[in-house]
Parts: sequence; structure tokens; C-alpha cells
Amino acid sequence: MSIVTKRSAMTLFSDPRDQYSHRVRLVLAEKGVTVDIVSEKDPEDLAELNPYNTLPTLADRDLALYEANVIMEYLDERFPHPPLLPVYPVQRALSRLWISRVEKEWSSRLDLLMIGKGRETVLSKARKELRESIIAIAPIFAEKPFFMNEELSLVDCCVAPILWRLKEVDITLPERSTKPLHRYMQTMFERDAFRESLTEAEMEMRE
Repeated sequence: MSIVTKRSAMTLFSDPRDQYSHRVRLVLAEKGVTVDIVSEKDPEDLAELNPYNTLPTLADRDLALYEANVIMEYLDERFPHPPLLPVYPVQRALSRLWISRVEKEWSSRLDLLMIGKGRETVLSKARKELRESIIAIAPIFAEKPFFMNEELSLVDCCVAPILWRLKEVDITLPERSTKPLHRYMQTMFERDAFRESLTEAEMEMRE
């Protein structure tokens, strides 16, 4: 009998420090979904669920999903309230495009910095590019309360875990020129769901 069919409850295999696991935990918390979280880097039964043996991986009865964005969209459709993607196709497509841009421009650089391996010149370049990219986009947070939206969306669930980790990778943002972004960060970090989504390791990142 496979590990998938043996589990009666939804289970998330999650890395306690990883931004991609964090975004899935945030979606679950926003939805108020009860889930068993297995915070192990390489549990023995993970390979049976996920051929790539990567985290996060979600097991929901006879279904196993991997890749954070696939999991997030599944959860949004499986638990439709509150909705975290816009209703209309154009807005949904734009949200997916923003998520793709965040991953290309922010997530990839943060991954490099979190691992901390490589030549110092490479890490310094990634840190500088990530910082400058975030500063450049900061003014958009003055227009709407969330990322290009009146309501919290999956884009915010990708962005907030990145912003939470800036201190961990030695990135500071100039408060005067990024006030809207700092307000956004404070709003996101104080949300009950965001606090619930944090692991002990993530809490330590901003102590």
C-alpha cells in the first residue's frame, strides 16, 4: 500500500527555512485548512510521492503534488474561500505573470543567497540585484493595499516570504524611499495567517 493511500488527512512535506514551502504554508493558513505538516528535509516516504524528492510536496488522499505554484493553485481551487486568484481571466493571467517575474527576478537570487555557496563576487552581485529590484518596485505598494490588487492574492503569498528573509541575507531597504513597501511588509507580517505560517526557524530570521 502506498504512503499516499495510507494518509487520511492532507499532509504537507515542508522545509522549515525554504521560501517555497513557506508560500504554501501561507496559503493554507489564509484558507484555514487543517493539514499535517512534516518538517523533515528528506523523509523516507517522500520519494514515493515525488519523483524529484523535493519540498514542498502535498499529499491529499490519493493525490500527490509537488512544485509550489501547482500546489497553491490546487489549494485555491480546492478551498475557494477566500479566493486568492482573481475571477476574470485577464487578471488571473496577470497574477500568474507577476508570480513568474517574482521567481525570475527575486526568488532565484534569494535561493542563491540562502544557500550561501559560491564566490563572494557572485553572492554580492545577487544581493545587490535583489535589493535594487525590490527598491525599484516599491512605489507600486502606494497604489493598492496588496501587490497590484485590492485583496490579498497568491502573488502576495510569494512575495511576503521573500521580504521576510531579507534580513537573513543581509539586505536592508532605505525606509525613506520605500515607505509604501515598509507599510506593506508590516501589514503582511502582522496578519494572523502569516504569523501562523511561520516555523521556528523562520521566526529566528528576524529576531
